[in-house]
Amino acid sequence: MSMMMNKHTHQPTPSHRARSTAQSGFTLIEIMVVVVILAILAGLVVPKVVGQSDKARIKTTETALATVSNALDMYKVDNARYPSTTQGLEALTTPPAEAKNYPEGGYIKGGYPTDGWDNELQYVAPGTEGRPYDLFSLGADGEQGGEGQDADIYATL
Repeated sequence: MSMMMNKHTHQPTPSHRARSTAQSGFTLIEIMVVVVILAILAGLVVPKVVGQSDKARIKTTETALATVSNALDMYKVDNARYPSTTQGLEALTTPPAEAKNYPEGGYIKGGYPTDGWDNELQYVAPGTEGRPYDLFSLGADGEQGGEGQDADIYATL
């Protein structure tokens, strides 16, 4: 690399010296400061995003329960009773032998929905506490009982 020389003193010019001694890039401390800032931001954002996912699954489950509950009510209007526990929710997509009036395609097109965790909904007829049926999701753990996300979610009748 040729150096620019001052004609009179044969020394590098001041502008060339400034360019050669200036460093480009970041220091380790600058990089660490950026990493710490990103970690703090991630610590604030990630829990909120994860919480929204859980709420969305619960809302999806509540919507699925409402949809199936409405289909069960339509089944009762057409057939004077709800499907039995043995017939289950399949009675909404496949006509049972004792179904008198059954719409073409069933009461739920494409099969009945699952809960927010892709588990099947639970159906028992007659239900407890004088209800005609119990329709519920077992929650995230897929087992009866539980708290928080694992709690069972029942359809409101």
